[in-house]
Amino acid sequence: EITQIIQVDLDLKYKANIRDLFDEFDNFPEGAVIGIAREMQPVYRHTFWQYRRENPQTKVGDPPPDGLPGFNSGVLLLNLEAMRQSKLYNQLLEPTMVQKLTEKYHFKGHLGDQDFFTMVGMEHPELFHVLDCTWNRQLCTWWRDHGYNDVFDQYFQCEGEVKIYHGNCNTPIPED
Repeated sequence: EITQIIQVDLDLKYKANIRDLFDEFDNFPEGAVIGIAREMQPVYRHTFWQYRRENPQTKVGDPPPDGLPGFNSGVLLLNLEAMRQSKLYNQLLEPTMVQKLTEKYHFKGHLGDQDFFTMVGMEHPELFHVLDCTWNRQLCTWWRDHGYNDVFDQYFQCEGEVKIYHGNCNTPIPED
């Protein structure tokens, strides 16, 4: 029986051996079931606008290091065994729980699994091991030119040698 998998988007370019990414499973804290990198654009600042307006002190949608920018599911480490065994994670999969989260955050997403993981992460960060941005260096800059130029760079910065480039939103990936 398979216990761990890496799930990736197709718009990636690998600069490191993916076996090194598999080693990240060893860094999962107790209770974590998924490894995922933070979103590197203010997409969730935008998506959670109503919740943010009603909760002006929230960190939901704010940039790192102190904010909760949401997740990007272009590179996922799924500890299938931990997911199967986690009572909390399995409760959160129930339609009534998903509905409660979407109502609480006034959430209308369009990014599928990424939106689900982001909402769950706002409530239960302990379920996630946050991957370094170098494992999912997102290149899309769409939000810079669509109302968020003033804060964009706070989300987009990523220090360190890139291990995986992610050409999200059809962004060209740098040549070697």
